[in-house]
Amino acid sequence: QVQLVESGGGLVQPGGSLRLSCVVSGSISGFAFMDWYRQAPGKQRELVARSTSGGSKNYADFVKGRFTISKDNAKNTVWLQMNSLKPEDTGVYYCHAKVLDPVVYDYWGQGTQVTVSS
Repeated sequence: QVQLVESGGGLVQPGGSLRLSCVVSGSISGFAFMDWYRQAPGKQRELVARSTSGGSKNYADFVKGRFTISKDNAKNTVWLQMNSLKPEDTGVYYCHAKVLDPVVYDYWGQGTQVTVSS
């Protein structure tokens, strides 16, 4: 059973930075997508950043230029570097992995809380 474990969340002031990590208990090279999602209180979970097996990276408009997703297949780890944080970035951040072949399957981490407040 694949497990995703996030870490790196916490309380940070506006304008600050955090780096989230997602360690996968298995190879990540077989995942079509490795993503970071977030969910703010009372809101739906939303995609923040995506890294594909082909090397593409995609970002939600609200984090472009501030967040960077990266991964290391050898370390089975995905990171989300978050800079210039804003109060509206507050929420629980989830690591997500998607398999497309031979069947479609989604794996989720337990989430890590990010709070941006002065």
